[in-house]
Amino acid sequence: MKILLVCAAGMSTSLLVTKMKEHAANLGKEVEIIALPISECSTVADEVDVVLLGPQVRYQKPQVDTIINGRVPVEVIDMRDYGTMNGEAVLNRAMALHGE
Repeated sequence: MKILLVCAAGMSTSLLVTKMKEHAANLGKEVEIIALPISECSTVADEVDVVLLGPQVRYQKPQVDTIINGRVPVEVIDMRDYGTMNGEAVLNRAMALHGE
């Protein structure tokens, strides 16, 4: 499974990626997680299985929806999970959106 996290600058998102990867390893799941700003998400739009937006860029969801064009699920990360860097909850949600 390949997950795209859409963020502003990527500082806090990189920490979330690390925590999500740790949880995936604990589950024995192979996941690839990419964190990119909105300006670059179209470069990988055809390669990802789930798109999650950081709460700070939730206003850009319509733009991401247009880029993804209904191909995969697009959702804003829960603000509490993002704020607490709860990689387990965020990864579990991504897997649920992907049907796992």
